[in-house]
Amino acid sequence: MPPVYFYIPLEDWPSYKIPQFKKAVDVSSYLQNVCIVPTCVGTIYSWILQTYLWLKINDFPCKLTGVLPSKGIVITYWQSIPIDFKPSPKLLVVSVLADGVYPHPYTQLRVVQNPQQSLFFSNSYYIPHWPQPGMIPRSPSRADRFENIGFFGAISNLSPELKSLSWQSQLEKLGLKWSIVKPNYWNDYSNIDAVLAVRDFEKRDYFQKPATKLFNAWHSGVPAILGCESAFQAERKSDLDYIEVSSADEVIAALKRLRDDANLRQEMIENGRLRAQETSIKSLTARWRDFITQVALPAYEDWCSASYLNQQSLFIQRFLAKKIDGIDHRFKKIFTAARDC
Repeated sequence: MPPVYFYIPLEDWPSYKIPQFKKAVDVSSYLQNVCIVPTCVGTIYSWILQTYLWLKINDFPCKLTGVLPSKGIVITYWQSIPIDFKPSPKLLVVSVLADGVYPHPYTQLRVVQNPQQSLFFSNSYYIPHWPQPGMIPRSPSRADRFENIGFFGAISNLSPELKSLSWQSQLEKLGLKWSIVKPNYWNDYSNIDAVLAVRDFEKRDYFQKPATKLFNAWHSGVPAILGCESAFQAERKSDLDYIEVSSADEVIAALKRLRDDANLRQEMIENGRLRAQETSIKSLTARWRDFITQVALPAYEDWCSASYLNQQSLFIQRFLAKKIDGIDHRFKKIFTAARDC
């Protein structure tokens, strides 16, 4: 087994000291504090630091580094390395794309958070995003009450119709309270009776976005009303997983349905508990372990044994693909501008 590194540039290291954890609950508590940063750095912590810590506490041999090594397997956020960086003959780089629309051109493997992404990018592998650290599930004391509807996420990712005062007024007429939860409380579902998350009602694919809001709803024990996004649709196995909506009227209808049908709510909650096992810390840790040992390790061995010409050939292919993608992207911008004139 070659050395396995998780790389975070030193300038992006968390201000919170990273202790030697002995219990999983301590890891979760620590991550709850560092992963709430609503920036690119928060994404780095949520993916790279979090994955490292869960593997480390489960005795998987790996190291966290602030200096990019020249040998071994390195797992990092795609923007943490220069765009023109090319791995050495003994280095395999796994770049985590997260919300990125374009992957790093020269890393040998990519990890994506939406199955749709793996259809667009070569050598990419889907691994679900971790659930919210320090999750506080819905309080059992709320029993069959259905009053509080919450949105957990950056307000920029919420449809404009759901930000207005008129929307809040509509929910009040239904006997419901609408709240846009602040980042410091994204782990607290104790007083929430349902989750509502719609980026817009235009049925966009959002192929780069994860199904995290759905996973968190399952883990917290609340029903979810969600937009028509590919990440949610890829995870859907039954109508009990979540209610899909494509208009504000459909949201109102879904809320009325949940409000008036306690049995449906309970069925969705029970179903969510079962589905949550697929994205539990234990399950995702095992998935990362399997990815490293069964995908990254063979790829590393193939890379190290490849000739210099074959290694350079990959870089040339990726360079040409990047140029083609760039041309395609510019063409789409020109086309969109002309259409909107």
